[in-house]
Amino acid sequence: MARAKRLIEIECPCCQARLKIDPATEAVISHEEAEKPRTVESLEAAVARLKGEAARREELFRRSLEAEKRHGEVLERKFEELLRQAKAKPGVERPVRDIDLD
Repeated sequence: MARAKRLIEIECPCCQARLKIDPATEAVISHEEAEKPRTVESLEAAVARLKGEAARREELFRRSLEAEKRHGEVLERKFEELLRQAKAKPGVERPVRDIDLD
């Protein structure tokens, strides 16, 4: 009479699920998912958190819109500064090409 082997029970290190493994077939026979803690204690707390997130999203959108409005002005100022620097450097000349010598 063959003796039945016991199942090995282990806990998954990632999700903390309980796994039962048959050593003879090296297969997972069953698993039980770990109980996840509740993230929201009450409906009122969830609603309050969602309202806060809506205000935060609105503020981020407003900041992004303001930054986009100023973007063109910032680029214009950078261009003007670089143009001024280019005009201020007297030693930099356009390179002479072969076609220019004819």
